[in-house]
Amino acid sequence: MKKAIVTGISGQDGAYLAKLLLSNNYKVIGIVRTNLKSFSNLECLKINNDIEFVYCDLLNISEVEKTINDINPDEIYNLAAQSSVFQSYIQPITTFEFNTISVFNLIESIKKINPKIKLYQASSSEMFGRVKNLPINEESVIHPVSPYAISKVAAHYTCVNYRENYDMFISCGILFNHESYLRNENFFVKKVIRESLEISLNKKDDLKVGNIDIKRDFGYAPKYVEAMHLMLQQETASDYLVCSGQSVSLKEIIYYVFDRLNISKSKCIIDKTLYRPSDIEDIYGTNEKAKKELNWQYDLNFFAVLDILLEEEIKNYKK
Repeated sequence: MKKAIVTGISGQDGAYLAKLLLSNNYKVIGIVRTNLKSFSNLECLKINNDIEFVYCDLLNISEVEKTINDINPDEIYNLAAQSSVFQSYIQPITTFEFNTISVFNLIESIKKINPKIKLYQASSSEMFGRVKNLPINEESVIHPVSPYAISKVAAHYTCVNYRENYDMFISCGILFNHESYLRNENFFVKKVIRESLEISLNKKDDLKVGNIDIKRDFGYAPKYVEAMHLMLQQETASDYLVCSGQSVSLKEIIYYVFDRLNISKSKCIIDKTLYRPSDIEDIYGTNEKAKKELNWQYDLNFFAVLDILLEEEIKNYKK
């Protein structure tokens, strides 16, 4: 039985990845912060009792070393991060510190204890920032425009550096936006669906949003975690874009949800205070490398994903 450590296991991706690993007969160890109280995503997937939880501060290298030494895993999936772009503008130093030092601590610990441990690092499409040529691929120019993106670039190149200098197996998954019912309510699509449902039930008057003319590449989280697992099953480590290959505007998403719930478009209110200091107008990638080298399968249109999310939200909504 393979053993896998998953950091950030309580989040959307951590929960779906844990479920996938369990279905592949892994022993799954979830790294959690000592102050974490909620395992609602894992409970939602009915897997919380199948996971061993270990408390570890990823900013404390002594704790990280002890944890890895005690468990001696085959694979580590590092999904832990301060992952809100909006929040990174409010707390840039905290964001940079956690998203970089935690990665250094994991890699240094692996290098010291057992360099054969395979590491997956969650990189982000936000790293590319202000792109000139679309679609983005693994070789595209990186130009981050937010504190979050800057922190992810630093972590990403730390992984590349250790892979090249020390022949460590470290693969980075450069994921574009991916959604599910388990998505945190601070994220755009979840916010739109949840608040639109409340408008349709006369529990809310309107939906306040920022810049909805921007376009993003959106996908379905349960399918994206399949690519994470596949990356660590290869003979050679590499970096892969995980995306749908097409972009859709935030306005299109709102109007589609409104139409499905019979809500007037006048209920969508633009709030300038929700604008970011800097934003990317349009971004989408190509998933050719992931499909070819990993044999990853993905062909979902995002409006089909929205249908799935709407159905799950309606089914699970607590009135």
